[in-house]
Amino acid sequence: MDRLQCLRVFAEVARCGSFSRAAMQLSLSRGTVTKQVAALESAMGAQLLKRSSKQVALTEAGARVLASGRELLERYEAMEGEVRDAVHLPRGAIRVGTPPSFGTHHLMRRVAEFTARYPDIEVTVVHDDGRSDLVAEALDLSIRIAASLEDASYVAQLLMTSPQVVVAAPAYLRRFGRPATAQDLERHNCLVHTVKSESGIWRFRGDPPREIRVRGTVRSNLGDALKQAALLGAGISVHPHYMVAEELEAGTLEALLPDDEPEAMDIHVVFSTRRNMPTRVRHLLEFLKDWARHPPVWAAGAREPVRSSAQNR
Repeated sequence: MDRLQCLRVFAEVARCGSFSRAAMQLSLSRGTVTKQVAALESAMGAQLLKRSSKQVALTEAGARVLASGRELLERYEAMEGEVRDAVHLPRGAIRVGTPPSFGTHHLMRRVAEFTARYPDIEVTVVHDDGRSDLVAEALDLSIRIAASLEDASYVAQLLMTSPQVVVAAPAYLRRFGRPATAQDLERHNCLVHTVKSESGIWRFRGDPPREIRVRGTVRSNLGDALKQAALLGAGISVHPHYMVAEELEAGTLEALLPDDEPEAMDIHVVFSTRRNMPTRVRHLLEFLKDWARHPPVWAAGAREPVRSSAQNR
């Protein structure tokens, strides 16, 4: 039996904590996964996993095999990638995390271009609100959009900066009026993003920067949900400019507070500190960095509505 494959399967079972979930992730039958883990245990002469009706846990021997096995698999994949790259186009699978709105409207365009250039690479794009563990979720790269990154355990490379804008629907403004300054937001119904601002603090640029505590009737960890609430006239929200550019152009949302600019959001690509990045992942990383060298209009810092042409995305 292929011992490298057995090691891959074992590592996935350890990551998922479940034979069934590992089988689903690997597109294998549960019986095959069970047999390959058993074969690895037989080859090692030790029990690697403790099995119960509710969970799977590593034994002491299993923890040692997993630590050494991950390094072995990474070295093998790096070697395989280098050899293939010398004679063929890069190939294999990449998992990329992204905030959902950015992934839908911008990253997927880049992924489509990338996979057209490298048809032997399969890219899986998954939801990451900025809190996913890259190793636990098996993410090769992830896009993180925040004013600052809190987790220093990953390598982060800045791609570009996206300005933010405070918006509301015309219906809300007709009913409740238009705030003249950022301080006026304290008297309005504001829609709070619980990941970006759990405490309801909105930050505005200036010397010194200002913090405004807002509150309202709708809170969510989904930016698209808050945008929809704003479109329905439920309140005032703040979003990266790329997220509301089309609505601003169409007039279904209006930009507020032209003299008070919200704190901008940095767009990073992050990855773990693995020494041997697979060739396919390195190609995607360089592809994204090349895209960022020619930023789209929404990343240029302009306050005007962004035109919704393809080159602006």
